[in-house]
Amino acid sequence: MLCCMPGVAFVPALLVCWSSAAFIISYVMAVLAGHVEPFVPYISDTGTKPPESGVFGFMINISALLASITMYIRYLLIEKQNESSHFVRSSCNMFTLCVGLMGCTGMGIVATFQELAVPSVHDIGALVAFGSGVVYITLQSIISYKSCPRWNTYLVCHIRMAISVISCIAFIPMIVFASKISMTKIDWTPGEKDYTYHFMSAICEWTVAFGFICFFLTFIRDFQ
Repeated sequence: MLCCMPGVAFVPALLVCWSSAAFIISYVMAVLAGHVEPFVPYISDTGTKPPESGVFGFMINISALLASITMYIRYLLIEKQNESSHFVRSSCNMFTLCVGLMGCTGMGIVATFQELAVPSVHDIGALVAFGSGVVYITLQSIISYKSCPRWNTYLVCHIRMAISVISCIAFIPMIVFASKISMTKIDWTPGEKDYTYHFMSAICEWTVAFGFICFFLTFIRDFQ
């Protein structure tokens, strides 16, 4: 089905499918191995211990690569559309691409430096990945509105902006609650110290992560 898509629509489609599989497979493996509690662990918790750590690292690195390719194609697409419409400055388009690629670099850091092995580097990578990702999709939503009605429908723009707003709202408490956790661990159980902070932060993290996936899903039609 992916190969039959016109244009380069298979790129964001593959990104969405691969990234979703990366999260789900590592989660299932970690839960079945008894390494994490099944009820809302951190995404990174599901890829900390072997064997799921190898699968998580490999698949997230591929996701970062696919995201980089998707963002670059999106950049080229906007540049081409902008030749006739002039709806956004080229410097703004380039800045948006750079922010997105920074987020992809953060993903690579998260996949390479595991949570328990090098927690400080891992946390910096996660902050860069999620922070840059939120800024990227917000800027892309604004650019989408500027390209209406010639290159995008208002419905698509509204969907993208809604995803961006939800991701932004979830990103802030994710950081706030995570900063209040006084220990680095993956085997959380209800009732222990800082569990509430962990639980709320983890919910927000999953919300932002799947917000990114849903956002890239809206690129499929554009890339056709």
